[in-house]
Amino acid sequence: MPRKPRNLQAGYAYQVTTRCNNREFKLSRRECREVFLYAIRKALEK
Repeated sequence: MPRKPRNLQAGYAYQVTTRCNNREFKLSRRECREVFLYAIRKALEK
């Protein structure tokens, strides 16, 4: 069953957690981190 959408509100701080295969953080290359941060910025614009 899908989760209900979260009620995110402006002015609050939220923690974003991500993990890759085998629960390992694999954004060690600069380019990968930049793409990930770009996606977060685009989501904040919505």
